[in-house]
Amino acid sequence: MDSYVSSVVSRLQMLYTSDHSSVVSMNLFVALLCACIVIGHLLEENRWMNESITALIIGVCTGVVILLISGGRSSRLLVFSEDLFFIYLLPPIIFNAGFQVKKKQFFRNFITIMLYGAVGTLICCCVISVGATLAFKKMDIGSLDVGDYLAIGAIFAATDSVCTLQVLNQDETPLLYSLVFGEGVVNDATSVVLFNAIQSFDLSHISPRIAGQFVGSFLYLFFTSTVLGVFTGLLSAFIIKKLYFGRHSTDREVALMMLMAYLSYMLAELFYLSGILTVFFCGIVMSHYAWHNVTESSRVTTKHAFATLSFVAEIFIFLYVGMDALDIEKWSFVSDSPGTSIAVSSVLLALVLIGRAAFVFPLSFVSNLSKKSANEKIGFKQQIIIWWAGLMRGAVSMALAYNKFTSLGHTNVRDNAVMITSTITVVLFSTVVFGLLTKPLIILLLPHAKQPKGISDPISPKSVTVPLLGEGQDSLDDFAGHPILRPNSLRALLTTPTHTVHYYWRKFDNAFMRPMFGGRGFVPFVPGSPTERSVHNQLQ
Repeated sequence: MDSYVSSVVSRLQMLYTSDHSSVVSMNLFVALLCACIVIGHLLEENRWMNESITALIIGVCTGVVILLISGGRSSRLLVFSEDLFFIYLLPPIIFNAGFQVKKKQFFRNFITIMLYGAVGTLICCCVISVGATLAFKKMDIGSLDVGDYLAIGAIFAATDSVCTLQVLNQDETPLLYSLVFGEGVVNDATSVVLFNAIQSFDLSHISPRIAGQFVGSFLYLFFTSTVLGVFTGLLSAFIIKKLYFGRHSTDREVALMMLMAYLSYMLAELFYLSGILTVFFCGIVMSHYAWHNVTESSRVTTKHAFATLSFVAEIFIFLYVGMDALDIEKWSFVSDSPGTSIAVSSVLLALVLIGRAAFVFPLSFVSNLSKKSANEKIGFKQQIIIWWAGLMRGAVSMALAYNKFTSLGHTNVRDNAVMITSTITVVLFSTVVFGLLTKPLIILLLPHAKQPKGISDPISPKSVTVPLLGEGQDSLDDFAGHPILRPNSLRALLTTPTHTVHYYWRKFDNAFMRPMFGGRGFVPFVPGSPTERSVHNQLQ
């Protein structure tokens, strides 16, 4: 009996010690997040630094300190987990991207964005896969099959354009910002969908039938993920419009919008679809309909809440990646042959540069062929910035690499350790070196106009600092500042497809969608609200 009691007590002590260690780790991590925000604010005007690089460098420095304190046994507070990244950190970032996007700019350049984000990602994946196949077979990194090389292509085709977007001003360069922003989201979705499709097929024996099934699976995931996001966004708008929670509690409105947004992502994961595409289009639909159906206080709350969650998640990811980069477990496997790891990293970096150029410049030329106005064409300097913006690799590449080459964040195989350490090297080098050079490059290539002051738009969601749906951008009665003339022939559709589709979409939206799902023009009337007071003042 005494031995049983002592055993229970020892287990409780171990559990308490483990829980206390977790609390200590979380305290340190939250403190580091606060430090990243403070230091990022102090370096805001710096020509070279930005918050992403700041968080990454702080993460690496913290990893070094922990490595020294632990005597070389560990370098991290938390173990990198692709589940933590994909389920908890990525959804608020992607949803806020869709929620804050300038819809008119995005859909005006939708064809070009899809060319870059979908077709371009496939081209880049093929270039990296073929290049890795030719190069790695000459190196001593073990045996990799066709599926592994294709997975490597999908992993390193995933870009991270956060550094560039932090430098670009969407009011000065709306076309360039829209292309870089839109391509970044579609690229992440395409890379993840492509990676999942590769993982679900046995590509060691490729045949025309398997290739056809692979393409069909890819298109199916793309289409169904988009439809699910649109459906969830419309459902939330319909519920908020019909039940009108704001009469009793604005908290319920805010909670429902947040939960419906997250539900869209989890439903996509439940049905093995692309959560990135789903939650992105859910954000676009909710900003177009549901956001206009809530009370004014709920609009302000959701605007800042979504932006804040996205901001914290981005810093968390870069800090997380920087700290995990020095994990001694993975580097110990390649310590006997550091030259191999360096060679693999160098090859991958070169393939990223080549793969990016292989589609940006040709697809830009194709896109310019359909543009008549010189202002709508993508200039050569803009093409260079678009090419540069996609050179950085980030947490998506890390998460996919961990999913492919580790088990629960750990690896005991040298070949897998080589690929993980090479991925870490590419992510660190591209983010820090290319990221540091981003701001000087943009200043050099683009005319540095005086930044205009943001005009507040009371009925459009916008970010905390920059109006993302300004009065001129989300106006629903004109297109690019010009009235939309009614298209009267098939030739009009072929010559100006964007204007023509926009015209018919506006008619359909006003006639069917808005009466059912609400949107701009549906302003809830709450006693004591600013709306009631303004109406009361007008009556007086």
